[in-house]
Amino acid sequence: MKTRLTLILAVLLIGGLAFAQDGAVRGDLTAADLARVVAVTAPATDFSRAENFEGRPAGAATTHFAVNADAFSHFLDNLSFEQEERFKLGNALFRKIWVSSPSSTQASDGLGPLFNARGCQSCHIKDGRGHPPFAGQVANVSMLLRLSVPGGGGDPVYGTQLQDFAVQGLKAEGRIVIDYSDLPVTLGDGTMVKLRAPHYSVADLAYGPLAADVMLSPRIASPMIGLGLVEQIPAEDILALADADDLDGDGISGRPNWAIAPETGEVMLGRFGWKAGVATVRGQSAMAFAGDLGISTPLVNHPHGDCTENQPACLAMQTGEQERLGVSEAPDPVLDLVTFYAQTLGVPERRDVDDPSVLAGKEAFYGAGCASCHAPKFVTSRDGDNPALRFQLIWPYSDFLLHDMGEGLADHRPEGEADGTEWRTPPLWGIGLTETVSGHTFFLHDGRARSLVEAILWHGGEAAAARDAFAQMSRTTRDDLVAFLESL
Repeated sequence: MKTRLTLILAVLLIGGLAFAQDGAVRGDLTAADLARVVAVTAPATDFSRAENFEGRPAGAATTHFAVNADAFSHFLDNLSFEQEERFKLGNALFRKIWVSSPSSTQASDGLGPLFNARGCQSCHIKDGRGHPPFAGQVANVSMLLRLSVPGGGGDPVYGTQLQDFAVQGLKAEGRIVIDYSDLPVTLGDGTMVKLRAPHYSVADLAYGPLAADVMLSPRIASPMIGLGLVEQIPAEDILALADADDLDGDGISGRPNWAIAPETGEVMLGRFGWKAGVATVRGQSAMAFAGDLGISTPLVNHPHGDCTENQPACLAMQTGEQERLGVSEAPDPVLDLVTFYAQTLGVPERRDVDDPSVLAGKEAFYGAGCASCHAPKFVTSRDGDNPALRFQLIWPYSDFLLHDMGEGLADHRPEGEADGTEWRTPPLWGIGLTETVSGHTFFLHDGRARSLVEAILWHGGEAAAARDAFAQMSRTTRDDLVAFLESL
């Protein structure tokens, strides 16, 4: 398992500074703080019992409610009373159903003209994980199809995203078609697992064919929990885990993606999205408003959404901009409140952390090398704007870096610094509640995996050794490792 961050911090403990691999300083820590961080983020070595604070994956912000479909929809446990009000206002806007223009409800119009969903909650149902279309579904709003052409940019006609809905008087662009084929895998003990390999195409295209060289990349909606805490992980700590040239020889060469933050125009560390192509929660929210709903905000002011210059009928449609309400279709404080909501959704407490099977599975998780990419824990910055997010020990199980995941998962579509085989390590916290919250167990960027076992077996590239170690485990050990994941 990678321990670069811990070693770097330990070496520099006397000086009271934390340096990333590129020499950057984590300036929010005193020597006393640093000592605490080094101690509490050290990798696990004793698997006979749970680690201190392991049951609270979001530190003092961890939520404590009954395990049910609302488990991802609670605010951080340590918010102030005033912040709870902002959270609830943001929640109302997150659930808001937008309508097309013109409308008598002028504070709610501006949808589209082309769109994938009518509200944020439509994709992130119960703030959880999306899924590919179920059998018989023609369209599904929790899965998107990204479009791009070599050299950058979207399809000349259809833009950067296939829009499967449109306002009245306009045709939807088309729909995703998925064909699955079986891919049998035999495990070390003879167990047969059938993976389903997806093949993507589009149908019912309204405006002619896609570009001959267009690249398609499906994406399901990611869970919303813990985003504000992830945003407060110091970039230095993430960069300290990067090893682009695999200098330590462990076969893992995670590297950062970089993004331009729309708030400032500055280049920042990407940490959100399936390829870490977005730097901030606010930026992610604004881009989702524009790309998924066709709603403009002050940060991304595109009132016609993803309409291109080759879609004149789309550009001729009326927008929902109201001068008396402010700039854009969703003027401030709409974006501010939705951003705050996304930043303060809590992470549920762990379950069964001391269960013998869970502990055995945790040991297997470490032993297989899974923790090399799914880094268990960080301590957030002391300098965050929101006191609820400051200096919390969190357990996201991700390094937020790009990793080559092999040809099996490749979409052959670059995004920023990410190439066509690279994906950001997704956080694992909350993964065991997927079925409870979202009503399914579909995993990976396109939901092809129908179980955690299938998700692991799709790992390739840098993760091939961990996948193979899992495949060679006994049935009992595999079950223990899954039990550990289901406890997260």
